[in-house]
Amino acid sequence: MFPSEFLLGLLAASVAGGAVGIERETSNKSAGLRTNMLVAVGSSVFVMISTNLLEGSETGDPSRVMGQIVTGIGFLGAGVILHRGTNVKGLTTAATIWCSAALGCLAGFGLYWELAATTVLIIIINTLLRRTDSLFNIKKKNNDKTGENSKNFE
Repeated sequence: MFPSEFLLGLLAASVAGGAVGIERETSNKSAGLRTNMLVAVGSSVFVMISTNLLEGSETGDPSRVMGQIVTGIGFLGAGVILHRGTNVKGLTTAATIWCSAALGCLAGFGLYWELAATTVLIIIINTLLRRTDSLFNIKKKNNDKTGENSKNFE
């Protein structure tokens, strides 16, 4: 791998993770700009290392490294999920961190069009669908007040 390819992968992962991170920062979420950038960059580096080490080898499989990235990010994501009574917070932030790892993997493999499309989609999901979530939460609160969500265990 040429240094320019490595730097391009790092830059692409940084930009994609940064774009997602800025959206999280503007939403006042716990995992913001730096977290999403670092997750994307780290994932990209691991993918580039594995593909570089296995270049020309018929015995290795870089997808095994991606499997370990997914597992490791799962632990990081679990750290941002809070459970208090019946309320669970942080699931979207955890999912976003997981998606940032995927962005890094795309950058590490040099799949830049896919990286751009996925980055845009993640930002759309986190921004536009937040309004939809708010509508559902308002409806749920209204149903809870009227007793429509009460379960009858007879």
